[in-house]
Amino acid sequence: MKPSEPSCRDVLRLSHHPLPTVRIGFIGLGNRGLMTLERYMQIEGIEITALCDLRETNLRHSQQILKRYGHPPATTYTGSDGWKALCQDHTLHLVFVCTDWLNHTPMAVYAMKHQKHVAIEVPAAMTIEECWQLVETAEKERRHCMMLENCCYDPFALATLNMARQQVFGEIVHGEGAYIHDLRKAYFADENEGGFHNQWNRSYATEHTGNPYPTHGLGPLCQVLNIHRGDRMTHLVSMSSHQAGMTAYARKKFGPDAPEARQVYRMGDVNTTLIRTQKGKSLMIQYNIACPRPYSRIHTICGTEGYAQKYPVPTLSLDTHQIPLPAQQQEQLLKEYEHPFTTHIGSQARRRNLPNEMNYIMDYRLIYCLRNGLPLDQDVYDAAEWSCLTELTERSVLGGNIPVDIPDFTRGAWNKLSQLEFEGIPEGR
Repeated sequence: MKPSEPSCRDVLRLSHHPLPTVRIGFIGLGNRGLMTLERYMQIEGIEITALCDLRETNLRHSQQILKRYGHPPATTYTGSDGWKALCQDHTLHLVFVCTDWLNHTPMAVYAMKHQKHVAIEVPAAMTIEECWQLVETAEKERRHCMMLENCCYDPFALATLNMARQQVFGEIVHGEGAYIHDLRKAYFADENEGGFHNQWNRSYATEHTGNPYPTHGLGPLCQVLNIHRGDRMTHLVSMSSHQAGMTAYARKKFGPDAPEARQVYRMGDVNTTLIRTQKGKSLMIQYNIACPRPYSRIHTICGTEGYAQKYPVPTLSLDTHQIPLPAQQQEQLLKEYEHPFTTHIGSQARRRNLPNEMNYIMDYRLIYCLRNGLPLDQDVYDAAEWSCLTELTERSVLGGNIPVDIPDFTRGAWNKLSQLEFEGIPEGR
């Protein structure tokens, strides 16, 4: 049990002295880490000074990326405790954790205890205890702890957030989000073949159920609903379908007697979770990576005066217009409410022909805020709230779809703010 009162003051809207040049260290340089490193070659005001991985080949690839973009070589660390040595480097400002899920929290906590800000790949934590570790360490050390939830910077999500802020949808009463992505091939691919869900991830799927990857669908909706900035999630109910998709795929790929085909996967093909907030709003979050279903994060917003949904086709409807809006009117409305992040930062990504606009906006904003001494767009409470579904959904499923309370990681400070404020770039148009 956690104390009812915080031992340290909260870190809502935490800010630090500006860092003209942000010195960064990376822990974990597999596929995800290498992609992140390459993205940061497009960001001004940074120095990559430290790299850590268990595999020397990944360190060599990382140094080659730095050289290709004209950056000096970084200090490298390897071995089982190499990441600790990196965190102890007093010259670093920011540590990126791009390792397997199970190491995200221990490494982030250690880095913060050594006075580093941290950026963690999703999910930030796998258990409620780990969520509390992140929160309590960030509060005690007064360090930024940002989970790298790029979907919050999706142009449609940002536009509908802007619309919600300006009451276009009236009162928001319900939202739906998801991570629906057919990853059967990637699950069984070697990392050298492009597989980013390798053995440790398959092992997790054999031991756990629930929703282990809730943040892509949940994060943007929490921003719309002002979670811990005027409202909070109070409890959830979750259920998982029978797991058949991954086993069927393994039998087809490897044969019915192969170890992969005989393995029992506890992770259901589809997990569906319902969440209620303190103010009576509802959320539905889904997870499905084992069926041939088209990619979707759903991203649905239901209000008293309007509706928006991104997948399968972007759709808007308003009380004052035909339902749904004709394509031309919808395009005009999205342009009218285009978020400044998309206008000012996303346009840079498009001019440079970068492959993922929302990643660039996320990277740019993190460094921009650190360089200018501003609060980050996502804080440690976001990381904890969005990640805690991993354990809580499993607890609900295993308990027979029972209601499960969601902790208040702010310990009562959830209504100190009225909404998320983006600083440094005007929020409205």
